Amino acid sequence: MSSDLVIVYHRQPYEEIEENGKTVFRENKSPNGIVPTLKSFFGTAEHASWIAWKLAEDPAHPDFEKVVEISDAHGDYTVSRLPLTKEQVSSFYHVSSKEAFWPILHSFKEKFNYDPVDWPTFREVNWAFAEAAAREAGPGARVWIHDYNLWLVPGYLRQLRSDVTISFFHHTPFPAADMFNVLPWRREIIKSLLDCDIVGFHIPRYASNFVSVVRSLFDVEVIERAAVEPELISDGTALSERSAPTLLSFEGRQITVSSASVGVSVAFIEERATDPQVQKDAKDIRAALGDCRLILSVGRTDYTKGGVDQLESFERVLTDNPDLRGKVKLMHVSVSADRNMSAYARTQTGIEETAGRINGRFGTLQWQPIALISRAIPFDDLIKYYLAADVAWITPLVDGMNLVCKEYVAARTDGDGVLVLSEFAGAAVELNSAVITNPFSHRSMDQAIVQALEMPEEERRERMQELRRMVGKYSVAAWGESQGRAFADAIARKQTAETEA
Repeated sequence: MSSDLVIVYHRQPYEEIEENGKTVFRENKSPNGIVPTLKSFFGTAEHASWIAWKLAEDPAHPDFEKVVEISDAHGDYTVSRLPLTKEQVSSFYHVSSKEAFWPILHSFKEKFNYDPVDWPTFREVNWAFAEAAAREAGPGARVWIHDYNLWLVPGYLRQLRSDVTISFFHHTPFPAADMFNVLPWRREIIKSLLDCDIVGFHIPRYASNFVSVVRSLFDVEVIERAAVEPELISDGTALSERSAPTLLSFEGRQITVSSASVGVSVAFIEERATDPQVQKDAKDIRAALGDCRLILSVGRTDYTKGGVDQLESFERVLTDNPDLRGKVKLMHVSVSADRNMSAYARTQTGIEETAGRINGRFGTLQWQPIALISRAIPFDDLIKYYLAADVAWITPLVDGMNLVCKEYVAARTDGDGVLVLSEFAGAAVELNSAVITNPFSHRSMDQAIVQALEMPEEERRERMQELRRMVGKYSVAAWGESQGRAFADAIARKQTAETEA
């Protein structure tokens, strides 16, 4: 059956496990996150499809199920699975996407690695995604493509299907032209994105950067700009914009440029945070700390997250404020990434060595300043620590959005707690009532954490009230609604153009 909605994303929309020798598809354990949000769009379609890849030792093996039919809480839908070999996954995802694109998107030019990129394989994989989408899409279908590792899919899909409405959403930052144009394949990538009807970004700055890249490479006209909402403008954050482009004209077509940030499922997090057992466990954590205050930092092991910089700031704070020794503890959760990738392995080693040095320098038999955790924490357990923490310290060097800080705010149903947030996280545009800090400045980082620890209760609650209002307003549901409106507007615009023609 053809679909009127096709979602193209590298991950499968379920957990695939083996039970008693049989393959079982299970709903994702947590309804919080991007996959459940995308699946919620299935309710807007008569029939929907999801395109993803799956590792296959032999893609031609007759037992490989390329198409599976799923029935879950979101309805009945088709999953078209592309069989990729280990070599293809390594080339397309770990090398091209992570070693070439990722550092440029995050403005780490010095980490860009061009030499090992196998561009023909990247094209081949993107073509496979486009072919699958073209097969599944019914006449005039909506096709929603996600993230930079599928940059070439829109262009290929447009060649195959001129009738579909294509939207592409970036879940990363998007840099300005002088950074993006380091990529040798820039024209091919941008031309593909210009074959979309909608190109979406988290915040206006990334949309503006995208247009700066587009105009450096092609003759494109900006035909509409819009003022940014006043509550998203702050002189204290580096990523604020006062206006942003919203509509482009290129080769007789119009392309919407959307700015809408992904949020969190506030209702779900609040439900977990108010669970009596979760609250009891959070109180037990607090009681075990005694009069020691808890700072919580949660992120992935990635050089963009600034883990070592944060630990070094904590070391300076303990050096300069001896009265804090024995009175504050940092729980630093840095979920280890793929150690087969040398950049991540070096980052993990740096974090472990720095934390060890600080504990060795300041620790006593009764008190260790840092609890370093390098594994993923179950979400319910994480909620307990959100509730127990006096401060959430989220200071990436660069981050497209950052949902951990939004989870912390959503969990604080008690109205207390302090968020210290990097001004280079996309979330800072909305959450400018946090203690905003510059992770590239030692003084700014050190002062921010001391300010957070010393903040009076009245100020903590005033800031948290505003933070909770913003997280509630820009929830993941609100993001989904904005993307639905963008699709509807683009379809109406195309229909008008066809009528006038």
